[in-house]
Amino acid sequence: MAHLLSALERIGSPHLLVLGDIILDRYTWGDAERVSPEAPVLVLRADQEEVRLGGAASVAGLLGALECQVTLAGVVGEDSPGRVLRKILEDYQIDQSLVLADSGRPTTTKERFLGRAANRHPQQILRVDRELRIPLTTQLQEILVASVLERISEFQAVLISDYAKGTCTPNLLAAVIAAANQQDVPVLIDPGRIPDYKAYCGASLVAPNRLEAELAARMPVRSPADAILTGQRISEEYEIDAVLVKLDCEGMALVRRDQPARHFPTRQRQVYDVTGAGDMVLAMVGLCRASAIPWEESIPLANIAAGLEVERLGVAPISRAEIRDELTQSDGTAADSQMPGKIVGVEDLLFALESHRRRGKTIVFTNGCFDLLHAGHAAYLAEAAQLGDVLVVAVNSDAGVRRLKGAGRPVIPDADRAALLAALACVDFVIVFDEPTPHELLRQIKPHVLVKGGTYTVDEVVGKELVEAYGGKVRVVGRRDGVSTSSIVAAMVAART
Repeated sequence: MAHLLSALERIGSPHLLVLGDIILDRYTWGDAERVSPEAPVLVLRADQEEVRLGGAASVAGLLGALECQVTLAGVVGEDSPGRVLRKILEDYQIDQSLVLADSGRPTTTKERFLGRAANRHPQQILRVDRELRIPLTTQLQEILVASVLERISEFQAVLISDYAKGTCTPNLLAAVIAAANQQDVPVLIDPGRIPDYKAYCGASLVAPNRLEAELAARMPVRSPADAILTGQRISEEYEIDAVLVKLDCEGMALVRRDQPARHFPTRQRQVYDVTGAGDMVLAMVGLCRASAIPWEESIPLANIAAGLEVERLGVAPISRAEIRDELTQSDGTAADSQMPGKIVGVEDLLFALESHRRRGKTIVFTNGCFDLLHAGHAAYLAEAAQLGDVLVVAVNSDAGVRRLKGAGRPVIPDADRAALLAALACVDFVIVFDEPTPHELLRQIKPHVLVKGGTYTVDEVVGKELVEAYGGKVRVVGRRDGVSTSSIVAAMVAART
């Protein structure tokens, strides 16, 4: 976490160009009270309306909230939605000098209707799109290209937001990418849902989501490993330096030419609305790359920013202060790129737990060998997690298990045991310890609840006196007769003979 905080502080205020399809988002909220007597449809009693930036304008707005200079390039219609859009851009202090007007096409508008029922969160019940998907006229393309190329040296990065509405034509993109490459300005693209990426050739990065990657690579993406294969195919076929495949709750996979591919997990979120998550990834990665932040830090920061975005309705600006707060209050999930932030050392664990304490969270601690994870373990860990908000599992090292169980144990190495525990949803942190008892960890962590599973009594729990001395509680949970690692090992030996 500390290195991500450091990276966030190193981000300056670069000047970025956002080019692409400019969209106006409209929202109408109301109560979905009943079914119409005229037809089998919901009746929405509207009580609130709102307009927001969409498409490339959304990316520009998100960048503005992230404290950088932004110039937006694209086309809007000479109509009421176009005027509304320009007013919002003005309010956001976004340079719109490269936004052209086209009297022959409407401003692309997406209108969403959201209904509430039984006082629950509103759900989208209908979206109405007003758009023209044909390419810009040759004259408009030439004007836009000339205007962008004249100013290309001003920008530290070019972000292209392609919604396949007609702005990002092959000729326009080829000219902009070539000019940016000549100036050593990175070009990062959020692609349209199209099967052919020839127009993106020469880009620094293309960032498709799962479905877009499947379409472009002509292969399914069911896992991070699939995403890496997909990214490699796209990079090689279209001569793109890097491909970042967005995998929603599974994080992102990065493929770079002549570099090892890498999966960047993210922590699970309470998803409220996925709208804007892709825009936020493009904005955050673009901002980081414009500030010379390495990929290893740029993508975890983008994961965090996108995670904050999906917890909100619609495209909502996220500030650097909010990302900083998330990092300082984080449970560590963004910091570790191998496991989803659960397997930690003492220093990171104490740092994360202190943040949880400040928010009034109850810390639960348990420890054990967990050799051959079985149903008894799973039951007791799930029960332990119910006793508080944050469950910490301390795992005996291989040497510690040998001291307790004798030669031939553990069956599973400590790194693998920790990984299996980290895969359980009820477990928040896993730490491997080498001491004969967990006393030192208990002194440092001071959990609110110490839990042990199995056949122990409360008085037999190691560390009981220490925890109770500072007012903590001790509990025994999850007893399952006849289920133990020793019995499983014995059964395996008997079966073999």
